[in-house]
Amino acid sequence: MQKPLAYRMRPKTIDDVVGQEHLVQEGKIIRRMVDANMLSSMILYGPPGTGKTSIASAIAGSTNYAFRILNAATDTKKDLQVVVEEAKMSGTVILLLDEVHRLDKPKQDFLLPHLENGRIVMIGATTENPYIAINPAIRSRTQIFEVKPLSEENIETAVFRALQDKEDGLGQLTIKLDDDALRHLSRATNGDLRSALNGLELASKSTPPQEDGVIHLTLAILEECIQKKAFSHDKDGDAHYDVISAFQKSIRGSDVNGALHYLGRLMEAGELLIACRRLLVIAYEDIGLANPGACARTVSAVQAAEKLGLPEARIPLAETVIDLCLSPKSNSSVIAIDNALADIRKGLMGDVPDHLKDAHYSGAKELNRGVDYQYPHNFPGGWVNQQYLPDKIKNKIYYEPKETGKYEKGLGQRFQKINDLKK
Repeated sequence: MQKPLAYRMRPKTIDDVVGQEHLVQEGKIIRRMVDANMLSSMILYGPPGTGKTSIASAIAGSTNYAFRILNAATDTKKDLQVVVEEAKMSGTVILLLDEVHRLDKPKQDFLLPHLENGRIVMIGATTENPYIAINPAIRSRTQIFEVKPLSEENIETAVFRALQDKEDGLGQLTIKLDDDALRHLSRATNGDLRSALNGLELASKSTPPQEDGVIHLTLAILEECIQKKAFSHDKDGDAHYDVISAFQKSIRGSDVNGALHYLGRLMEAGELLIACRRLLVIAYEDIGLANPGACARTVSAVQAAEKLGLPEARIPLAETVIDLCLSPKSNSSVIAIDNALADIRKGLMGDVPDHLKDAHYSGAKELNRGVDYQYPHNFPGGWVNQQYLPDKIKNKIYYEPKETGKYEKGLGQRFQKINDLKK
């Protein structure tokens, strides 16, 4: 049985790759690796049909290394051992490891030393975002490249190649492809070259030739042969994270209609719990101190939704989305803690002042621990001026109040008053 057209038309060298110019054109990273014959393991991630396997195949063809394909989910550690033994005998092997996000720990532990010594150049392929789905041990030993959906022009280029290639493509047939059919083929497949070539092959093989031997492919024929994408929300792909991102950004931007749309998409995809968790994040990250009451109401609504389940859960969640969209917004607490963490991670900390150190043990006073600490409740207003930050950063200010809500405006006034008293 003949292999599918999409398989047959895979590029044989890096020059044959369609699209992905940001990776393979002159001067770009993968092209540089190939030209210098200095390959390193990598992860290619992007939607189906965008060329992950093709790039791996092209790298192998351009470098003349052995090329093997395994699946992280279905192939075994023994299969990996066979590839490693081949590399020991004959030199470097390029291993395309499909669904690399499903690589379990035993296989990972076996593979890691061979990646480190360069015996195996692994090209992991995944539709999932590797920064979320891939084990850090693998990520740290690979370069990560995003493979983007192909443009309409890229699809058209690949289609023309397939029509003209007499060895691997459809060039042995006399095919007339109408312009509007080509446009539909390039647009309706949404950057998925595999779908485009599959549709083209089905149309070519299922359409009887005319009396002159020409296979005439019209728009109507291509519409029949291309599978139209129904609404889907791929929980394992980037679309999942894109919808969640759009959901939060719509609420942050106070767009009620956009936020309700993305909430609906999450619910239709069966992701009620994801929607609930995201609303909690949004309440505290984007509304925050501008309206703490909205944060509390979100907690209550989420608890109600989780108990009710769909379809009734849509009601408290929709109310919460509208509430959060139209609420004043403040991310001051996020900025404050992130600024503090940034200093800590840079090593900008210093020693805890002696008067704040724990003094609940024998000998603490001899070490000057807790001496001179002033208990705020013993002073009017429950406040006394004393140093809390280490000497190294004693004048640092992490929290900058915003005035977008009545509550935080009040906090800001008290914050300013305390700062004035410190002077």
